[in-house]
Amino acid sequence: MAVRLIGIYCNKCKTKLYQYKKGGKGSLVKCFLHKIEIDYTTERNVCPNTNCKSIFARSTVISNKPANKIIGDRVFTRKR
Repeated sequence: MAVRLIGIYCNKCKTKLYQYKKGGKGSLVKCFLHKIEIDYTTERNVCPNTNCKSIFARSTVISNKPANKIIGDRVFTRKR
């Protein structure tokens, strides 16, 4: 499985949230915390932009690993 770096951005204000190591070809559904390269957020799952503060994910545990489950259409991704 190929791992690639992607940027994850807030769909509302276009602020960068994470730089993430994504595996596989599918859409982004969850982010495992150990795969986040750079975290630009100050509060977990909340956009750091002071004018936005949109909640883009929910905290969960998947396969005994902490993760963020992405809420549909709250983020978009770009290849790095």
